[in-house]
Formats: sequence, structure tokens, C-alpha cells
Amino acid sequence: MLADGQTPPKAPAPGAAKPPKAAITGASESAKADDPAAIFEPQDDGFGNEKYPTAAGGGDVIGAGELTLEEEIARVRAEGLTGRQLRLARRMAQKHGIQATSDFEAVLLLRRRGIDPFDRSNIVALVKPHDGADTTSRALARTDGAGADTRVQLPQTTKPGQVPSTEVNASDHRAAQILKIQRDIAKRRRSKLGLLAARLMFFVFLPTIVAGYYYYAMATPMYATKSAFVIQKAEGMGQSGLGSLFSGTQLATNQDSVTVQSYMQSRDAMLRLNKDLGFKKVFENPDIDTLQRLPPNASDEQAYRLYQKNVKIGYDPSEGIVKMEVVAPNPQISQKFSEALISYAEQQVDQLTSRLRGDQMKGARESYEDAEAKVFAAQAKVQKLQEKVGILDPVSENTMVMTQVSGFETDLQKKNLELGQLLDNPRPNQARVDGVKGDIARLKATIEKLRNQLTQAKGTGESLAAVTGQLQIAQGELQTRQMLLSAAAQQMETARIEANKQVRYLEMGVRPIAPDEPTYPRAFENTLLAFLIFSGIYLMLSLTASILREQVSS
Repeated sequence: MLADGQTPPKAPAPGAAKPPKAAITGASESAKADDPAAIFEPQDDGFGNEKYPTAAGGGDVIGAGELTLEEEIARVRAEGLTGRQLRLARRMAQKHGIQATSDFEAVLLLRRRGIDPFDRSNIVALVKPHDGADTTSRALARTDGAGADTRVQLPQTTKPGQVPSTEVNASDHRAAQILKIQRDIAKRRRSKLGLLAARLMFFVFLPTIVAGYYYYAMATPMYATKSAFVIQKAEGMGQSGLGSLFSGTQLATNQDSVTVQSYMQSRDAMLRLNKDLGFKKVFENPDIDTLQRLPPNASDEQAYRLYQKNVKIGYDPSEGIVKMEVVAPNPQISQKFSEALISYAEQQVDQLTSRLRGDQMKGARESYEDAEAKVFAAQAKVQKLQEKVGILDPVSENTMVMTQVSGFETDLQKKNLELGQLLDNPRPNQARVDGVKGDIARLKATIEKLRNQLTQAKGTGESLAAVTGQLQIAQGELQTRQMLLSAAAQQMETARIEANKQVRYLEMGVRPIAPDEPTYPRAFENTLLAFLIFSGIYLMLSLTASILREQVSS
């Protein structure tokens, strides 16, 4: 193929006869021998008046107003056709059986036949379904009668024996262009890799190096004291039902554990710790690095943020264990902080049920005191009635009087029998009869007196029976109050037992012990974490920028 702008050498028109070489050579040599100046004269070509066919194919001499083949090809070249257009013209010339020595000549010959090589319909007709991807690069092969391969690779502008052109071969030019493209791609790839490395260095590696320098060289060593405890509940022996089902499990104290965890992470716990052990003062020490140190006269909010960072409390619901880690710049201070927080937790656990226990005991105690007061009032009423009638026990008093009356009536019957015996005698002893009659009269008077005592109390206008009824009512009320007092006492004892069952207490699983080596910072782990974080941020930003760039470009 010829490069753009190259002028192909003139080729003889098809069918033109080649002049004999010997005749031309002989004529020139004879002219030179006769006259040296004859070489500048018109020479005979050996054909006489025979017309030599031209490239125009007409066999006639070109007129004065016509253009030669080279001039027409030069005009076609001056149109500035692209390489793709020239290749299309060459393929179309091959399709129509036009033999051309160059792409420009193919364009010229097609136009002479009235075919526009750049028409879209002609280009579409040129493409065949069975053509391969290398159709434009296949050579037209022709074989002569002997079967020899006489393929001509188009465009073929030189023939054997001609002086080779000084222009670059098409394959070498293509290889040079491919090499140039490859070098350009490699250059752009190196440029992109350099920019990528610069971005990674600025957004990922440089911040990671800064973080690693801080953790390895600047961070103040911190000591962590770890402890673990569980909240237990005092249980009785006589439980049944759901209470016995969940007793001894973490479900029984789950709410208490969560409440204690929330309290130990609250501002109240931080303020108590600052008041008791000077939490702010410890972390305002200038020996601590800037990122972990509190500013002078720090506010409670600043101290609370640092407290949340250095006091870590976790609760495991499956095991019911509360785990605590307290970080401080000194191991002994860390242990003291941990012990103080555990004491606060014990107080908080005790306060969780103190109100419930107090309410239970308060109701039982009030009931017992009321029953006791009513028993005292009933007993005072009985005592007052007893003092009023002068009788300690009406029942016993009545029994005693009736016993006396019964004895006197027995004696009266005996005296009546004795009197009747004396009177049965015809000549009774009058003195004895009078004495027996006197005894009978005295017995009757005594019995009457005793019976009067049963119906009328001494010193009062009320009867002994009425007083006895009042005493019996008062004594019954006293017995009832005593029974109620006994029930209130039993209820108070039960409330006390139930209140003791509600008691919560801490049982230490891991006691706080001060470490002898710094726990923080974990330089390697923190540096690796910083690298992963910065890498993730850079990846997210780059993906976002790529998506936005694609959306804008589309």
C-alpha cells in the first residue's frame, strides 16, 4: 500500500504493445555515432506512423484539453481521502474486477465507470455475510496455466526490475504505528498508576503512618483492671410454681443486672467517682498525651465522655455476668477506681429492693401495732369492769356463791329433818326444838343473802348477772384482739421473711487486681485498624466519584 500523498509510477495502459528494445537501442546508438548533437533531436521510436495506445484506453492521442492518468490521480490525491476511504475503494474495485495499481487509481477507475466508491448503498452491498474479519487483508491470487502462484498484494505499484521506492513499507508503517500506540498506552498506564499511588499515599498510607507513629511513639501507656461479678438473689426453701422454675437462673436477676450496668455507665457514677477519688484530677495530669488528657478545669460533660471511653461495662444475658474494665494511667489508680465502682454497684443493688422491702414491712408492722393497741384497750375495759364490781372473775364468783348456797340448803334440809324428828316425839324437848328452829331460820337467812348477791352487785345498782355479761363481752373482745394480734405478728414475720428473700447482693467472680504491664495502646492492632478504615474510606470515595463521573458523562 502507498502512503497518503505518494505518486505512483506511470504504468502502461492495458493492451498497449511494448516497443522492441533492440530497435530503440540501435536507433539511439546510430544517432550518437553520427552526430553528438543528435541526441537532443526528436528520435524515431521504430514504429513509424503507427499510433501507440495510451493509458486512456482509446488508442488515440490525448487531446490538448484532456488530462493524463497521472494528473487525474493527482487530483484524486488532492481530495485528501482518508485511509479508510481508500481501502473501501480498493475493495469495491476488486469486487467489480477492476485492476488498479494503487488506491487512488482504483477511485479514478470506479468513477470512470460511474460508481461512487463512497456511496452508502455501495458500501453496504460490498459487505457479504460470508466475508471474514480479514477480508480487506486477503490478497487476490491468480495462477497461470502452469499452476504457478502469481498473487499480487494490492496495492502493487512496482514491478520486478523497477527501482524500489524510498517510501516506508506499509507493514513497517503499521508496525511503527502499533508500537507507537503501545508506547502511548504504556505511558498512560504508568501515569495512571503514578496518580493512583500518589492518591493512596496521600489518603491511605500517610494517615496510617501518622496513626502508627502516634501509637508507637506518643501514646501514653494505660493500665486496665478487669473484674466480673454476678447479681444473686436470696431464695427461700418453700417456693413453688414459676418462682421455683426461674430461681437460680439469670432470668431472675436480668432486670437488676441491666439496671446496675446502666447506673455504672451514668453521670451519677462518674460524679461520685470524681468526688471520692478525683477522676478529673487523675486525667488532667500533663504527663498524659494530648488525645487522652482532659483540659484543665474540664467540664463534667468532657469528663463524662472520657469516663465512657475508659470505663467499659458489658453484660452477658446468657450467663448473667457483668464484666467491667477500668482504664487509668496508673495500675493502682485503676484498681481503686474499679473497687469504688463495685461498691457503688452494691449500694445500687441494695437500693433496688429496699423500697419494696420497706413497703412490705411497713404494712405488716402497722397491722401489728393496730392489733396490739386494740388488745390493750379490750384488756383495760375488762379490768375496769372488774374494778367496778369488785369481782375478778364473775364466773368463778358465781360458782363459789352457788356452791355455798348448795351447802347451806343441804344443812337446811338436815335441820328440817331433825326438827321433824323432834316434833314426832310426844313429849319433845322444847329447848332442842327451839334451837333447831333457830338454826333453820339462820340457814334460810344466809341462803337468801347469798342469792341476793347473785342478783345484785356490791356497791352498784346493777345486777351481778348484768355485770357478768359485760365482763364476758369484754373478755370475748379481748380474746378476739389477742387472736388478731397473733395473726398480725405472724404476718409481720412472714413479711420480714419475704423482704429478706428480695435482698440482692453481688458475688464477685473476678476480683479487680492491678496489672503490672500496660494494656493500651495496642500499637499493631490499632495501626492495622487505621489502615483498614482509611482504605475503606478511600474506596467508598473513589467508587462514589466514579459513579458520579459516569452519570455526568452519560
